[in-house]
Amino acid sequence: MVTDRLWRTLSAFNRSTRSWEPIPLRNVQSQATLRFSPTLRSIDTFWTQRFSLISWNIDAFSPRHVSRAKFILSHILEESKSPDILFLQEVTPEVRASLLDDARVRAAFLVTDAEDQTSFEDVPFATMTLLSSTRFTSGLDSQKEGDGIEGGKKFMLGRVSRVILPSKYRRDALCVDIIPPISPRTVFRLISVHLDSLRDTLHYRAQQMEILANVLREPGCSGGIIAGDFNAISPEDDGLVDKNELVDAWVALHGRDLDGATWGVGVERRDGIGPGRLDKVAMMGLQAKEMEVLRPGTIEVPRPGEKPVEIPWSDHCGLRCTFTI
Repeated sequence: MVTDRLWRTLSAFNRSTRSWEPIPLRNVQSQATLRFSPTLRSIDTFWTQRFSLISWNIDAFSPRHVSRAKFILSHILEESKSPDILFLQEVTPEVRASLLDDARVRAAFLVTDAEDQTSFEDVPFATMTLLSSTRFTSGLDSQKEGDGIEGGKKFMLGRVSRVILPSKYRRDALCVDIIPPISPRTVFRLISVHLDSLRDTLHYRAQQMEILANVLREPGCSGGIIAGDFNAISPEDDGLVDKNELVDAWVALHGRDLDGATWGVGVERRDGIGPGRLDKVAMMGLQAKEMEVLRPGTIEVPRPGEKPVEIPWSDHCGLRCTFTI
């Protein structure tokens, strides 16, 4: 089981690019047998913060991937309430460049993997996390703007990491630690995932979920959220969240009877596979309040000598989840 963690740098973007102090390389050994003991540190019982999260697999392989990603981003930022936290999966290097060049992103978000393409090397795509600068602040921001942890309103960003997972496809999990403004010794963890694909990798997904659940149980972590493309394509996959004693936000809010499918929605597949709830949000120590599926629009793809064909922005729907800490 590969459990090393590679610490990365998170860069803050506004009208002029800036970055905060780099985080040193560290190796942290996960404890697969650790059992969770709640250790919330001196937080007022009546203190709560409400956050909105959107997670979307933007589909790296269909035509016009950069244009489709731009439509998804515009839909997220302009046609609906802009989220506090945005998890993106299947981000290609070209899409990464497009995101970093977008004025709306530069003005309003802290963005992972902004300084280099290390996480995008030798893989077809990777994950990225965007955090609203109205809700989160980096160390450098707080020094310049006087918005430190003590007495401030924003959550401070802690360590940023990629957890290297056992994987057929070199998948990892992108983790960002956040620290409440009233409790500088308390850490919650945001984890964006794209678990292994296809039916023959169920054993990898089972290992991946166990590792990530224990990342939320590590000493000093008071809980957090795991969200993204779980590639939950089999009945066995559906049991992995419960098996690892996490809360499936969709099930908690809607029960198991309401569909919630995020993949194969509104299309007929030749292989006969129907829609599935491949994308999920799992929690520990947080409370889900609202959740909905975000359907993609369509984009025209030109075809030489033929009429253009319309395809969805992505083969996945997005998920919007509101939760409280």
